[in-house]
Order: sequence, then C-alpha cells, then structure tokens
Amino acid sequence: MLADWIQLTKPRILQLNLVAAFGGYWVASKWEPDWMLLLWLMIGTTLTMASSCVLNNIWDWQLDQKMTRTKDRPLACGRLKPWGVLLYALVLGLAGELVLFYKVNALVGWLGLFGMFVYVVVYTMWLKRTSTWSTSIGGVSGAMPPVMGYCAYTNEIDAGAWLLFALLFLWQPVHFWSLAIRRVEEYRTAGFPLLPVVKGIKRTKRQMIPYVVLLLPTVTIMYLLGYVGIVFFAVSFLFGMVWMGHTMIGIVSENTEKWAKTNFFLSINYLMIVFVCMVVDTAGRPFL
Repeated sequence: MLADWIQLTKPRILQLNLVAAFGGYWVASKWEPDWMLLLWLMIGTTLTMASSCVLNNIWDWQLDQKMTRTKDRPLACGRLKPWGVLLYALVLGLAGELVLFYKVNALVGWLGLFGMFVYVVVYTMWLKRTSTWSTSIGGVSGAMPPVMGYCAYTNEIDAGAWLLFALLFLWQPVHFWSLAIRRVEEYRTAGFPLLPVVKGIKRTKRQMIPYVVLLLPTVTIMYLLGYVGIVFFAVSFLFGMVWMGHTMIGIVSENTEKWAKTNFFLSINYLMIVFVCMVVDTAGRPFL
C-alpha cells in the first residue's frame, strides 16, 4: 500500500527534477550555500512536484487504463480511490507551498505555484488532450525546478535563471518525444494527440532537431557569462554534440525503435552529466 502512494508521486521524475533544483541553487550560491535554506528548498520542491504528479494521476487514470506502460498505476487498476488520492495531493501541495513561501522566499513560492498551474491545468487538463503543442508548452513547468533552486539563493530572476530555464525547457521535448515514438500506438489508442500520433514519426524527428541544437548556445552563454567553468562547458558541449548528431541520424535511421531507445537513454544521461558538471564546475569553485 505504501508503495502505491509513493508511486503516485512519480519518483523518477522527482529525482531528475531535484537534481536540477540542486544544480540551480549551487550555481547561484557559488560554493557558499546556506545549508538550511537548501534543505527547505529541497523539501518544499519535493512536496510541490509530488502534488502535481499525483494530480496528474487523478486526471489521467481512465486513459492510463488503455496504455500498457500505465495500466498498472494504483488508480488505473483500482488499488486506490480518487477522492483519497485527491486529499493526498492537496496535503502535499499545501505543505510544499507553505515551506517554499515561509522557509525559502515568496518568489520561489510563486514559481512553484506557477509550475503546478502549468503542469496540472494547462498541460494535464487541457493541452495533453487537445494539442500537439502539449509537450513544448508543458515543458515550462518542467523547467521550473532549476529556476526555483537559483532564485532560492538570489531571490531574483536574472540571466542565470533564464539560462537554467532554457536548458530544461529545450531538453524536455526531445526527451519525451523519444519515448513517445516508441509508444506511439499506445498513445494513439489512449487518445492523446501527441506530435508523433498526429503529425507522424518523421515530422517528430525533424522537430526534435532545433531543440537539441539550441542547447549548444545555451551552455556556451552560461560559460561566457561566468556562471560555470571550462570543464562544464567542454563536457556539456561535447555531449550535446553527440546527442545532436544522434538526433539528426534519426532522420535517415530505418530502425526507429532502436534509435528512439538510444536517444531516450542519451537524453537522461545528458541531463545528469550536465547538472553534475554544473555543480562541480560552477563559478567560485575551490578547485579545478
């Protein structure tokens, strides 16, 4: 039973986003963190994101029953009831926002609320069911964690916050479409009008390219403005080139299943490596 309640929060998504939030905070702190502030940030961010994921489960549970990947989720298979799960989501969200507003700062609290609104209302309730733009616009919410981390320390939105936003915003469509291409028939059956369902796989492959290409100038500007060091720039740029090259190969690849699986794997590793390098080689580092 406990495992079901945890599963509703989508732990893998939480883990990736907490790494991003930590990275954003570390860039802003320049190796001089307020450890208690960081702790409250991570707690508040975890609770807020968990609430959003639970609300997503509630809204999608009937459609989840139609997909192999999601049919065993606690709500989809009836192990938990919607009203109890709704209360759980509201408690998580309220607790998370109280922590962010009163233990971090009001700006981060508002950013958390904005991220929740975009993910739950704009993405889950509206665009996911009506538009091929759901992935791109929904990416706004997924780009909030590093911005929240950064603003937890600075209490302002400046160039660093926008660059961190761009990094996550550009990463998400390529990551998700790589998965969606492999599951395109499941999404079609469930009735989700995703880009590969409506426009086809070839169009989706082409549309991935601008996003991954724009990651290269993003990490370059972060380096040129002094937010990170040469190690971050070199690793992020080279890995970005590899990912960009593989994404472009998809245009001519005949084995779409294998290509999409590898591209999805590259996307996860790109994010983890970039944020690890960001923490290790941020400005003000005591070594390197």
